[in-house]
Amino acid sequence: MYNMQFHSKYILLTSLLIVFAYPSFNLRKQKINSKNSNLYSSLNQKITNNTSDFEFSESIDNQVEMFIQKYELNGVSISIVNNERLVYSKGYGFSNKEDQIQTTPGSLFRLASVSKLITAVAIMKLVEEKRIKLDSKVFGKSGFFNDEKYLEIKDPRLCDITVLNLLNHSGGWTQRYGDPAFDPLLISNLVGEKSPATIETYIKFAISRRLHFTPGTMNSYSNMGYMFLGEIIERVTGKSYEDFVRKNILFPMGIYDMHLAKNLYEEKYSNEVKYYVHNRDTLVYSYKGDSTLVPKTYGGNDVRLLGSAGGWVASSPELAIFMASIDGQDYLKDYLSKESIELMTGKLGRFLGWKQEYENGWLRTGSFAGTAAVMYRGADGLEWVFLSNTSCWKGPVFSYDIIRLMKKISSKVQYWPEKDLFTYFNNDILSLNLPL
Repeated sequence: MYNMQFHSKYILLTSLLIVFAYPSFNLRKQKINSKNSNLYSSLNQKITNNTSDFEFSESIDNQVEMFIQKYELNGVSISIVNNERLVYSKGYGFSNKEDQIQTTPGSLFRLASVSKLITAVAIMKLVEEKRIKLDSKVFGKSGFFNDEKYLEIKDPRLCDITVLNLLNHSGGWTQRYGDPAFDPLLISNLVGEKSPATIETYIKFAISRRLHFTPGTMNSYSNMGYMFLGEIIERVTGKSYEDFVRKNILFPMGIYDMHLAKNLYEEKYSNEVKYYVHNRDTLVYSYKGDSTLVPKTYGGNDVRLLGSAGGWVASSPELAIFMASIDGQDYLKDYLSKESIELMTGKLGRFLGWKQEYENGWLRTGSFAGTAAVMYRGADGLEWVFLSNTSCWKGPVFSYDIIRLMKKISSKVQYWPEKDLFTYFNNDILSLNLPL
């Protein structure tokens, strides 16, 4: 009896040690769910600022540090992928300047509109699963928003808007009178509701206004359209947008530390940076509508509401995993089908999720108060991510200065390390579906 008890305890102890010491040893074979996701360690916990050091590190460091000084950035993180291998990942400057906390590869940054690419991938996955069609209607009796309260529509053209129109910014809205996504107090007032605004507020706003153009006849960038895509995902899956994306899109890729952002500094994630704007953060009225003045970076806009249009936080190496999982290259198995990737990258005339084609590559940018984010997939196999916790006075065009920096960096590097940081740490990131 004693031996049996001892043997059982030994097996139990050994099993626990295996689980916690090698958390993702069979990640290819098992489906991750919210209850066990914390058992899998993120790449963010493994890479340090010294992990990437190689012969040309000093050259990269010098160029990034000069760039930081020139544009008065507080913190920056970059990750570089060569032929689907993570060859460089490093943080620069401060994630929190006041407390002198250094930026690391594992620091989380708001992604702003880079979030749209995440949403587009989620939509395309649902298309592959035949749960959504690109020509599915959004408004009206045959649309996703067919609640009785949403059927009194001012402009009948609204009923022609499809999922594809939302993805490629051809839904019929312009920013002629400003971007409604960034004016929630006004939107609440226009529909006669108390703040804070919700997605329901925005649907009511859409059905009570005339479109600026007939859906599908032209394109005009629309954050609100991507907000509606997040609501469609929730209605189709029966899950919150964040939960569906994390469990069904990110976890299978081996990404465990991407989240929807929080609004206030006190709510931020433990490894998340602090956000800065030049010449001090302007005080604005809180999105809650309570007449309090808050920094634009913390409470000026409801980042949670922006969610599917601009609400994610991520580190540069985990965003690099995401990009390598949808880049159409051969070394890592892509999360989406070849057809879906082609549809997202111009087969239908416009890019979906990605911002545009740029120098034969695919570009996605994001910017708002306290945030500058760029990711680029080059045709030559070189891909990179650049994130900063400081918004530049140049606004969205700052992205092209970042592109010039990264091109200069790559031109100075004669070779990239053979070491692949995706799989360097005991093959923990097995869900990347590396060739066996």
